[in-house]
Amino acid sequence: MANGHRSQIKRERNGQKDGRPFAKLVYARIPVQKACFVMDAIRGKDVEAAEALLEYSPRYASDVIYKLLKSAVANAENNNGMNAANLFVAECYADNGPIMKRIQPRAQGRAYRILKRECHLTIILDEKGAAGKTNAAGDDTEKKTEETVTAKAKTGKKTAAKKAAPAKKAAAPKKATAAKTKTAKPAAKKAAKDAETADNK
Repeated sequence: MANGHRSQIKRERNGQKDGRPFAKLVYARIPVQKACFVMDAIRGKDVEAAEALLEYSPRYASDVIYKLLKSAVANAENNNGMNAANLFVAECYADNGPIMKRIQPRAQGRAYRILKRECHLTIILDEKGAAGKTNAAGDDTEKKTEETVTAKAKTGKKTAAKKAAPAKKAAAPKKATAAKTKTAKPAAKKAAKDAETADNK
């Protein structure tokens, strides 16, 4: 085999396993789309809030996912020694399962296909402290980037102001020279007229 023997591949795969507690339900008689409506509602929430939401949700998938969440919490407590009060739903998703095909009789000997869809449900839990550390590091990096952006913006404003100041100074003498030329032209005209009148006399 190109990638090695099966045992070697399995050993490498098991070495990269996720240590977070989880629970999985396969071949659930729920379409993926209907399961995702409920999964999206509990993703990222505390275990207590997620249980309350699932308990009072009117959707059929909420009952199945409620039992699955309870199983994930029990796995975290018994297998990993975690405290249920510190857990939250880190990941939850639904994958497509096999489709059972049935037939609905129709008029004139025809038959319509009925698709009974299934899905595989997975819920992964995590502790708040572990996620908080990573979030804190991410917040620090975000703050640093914001500070650098604001510093660059300030320096850009200062340079723009410096560039604009000489332009204003240069514009001022032009106005002065224009005023001088305006006053000089009537004086020259008067002098020319006086010279013409003197010649005529």
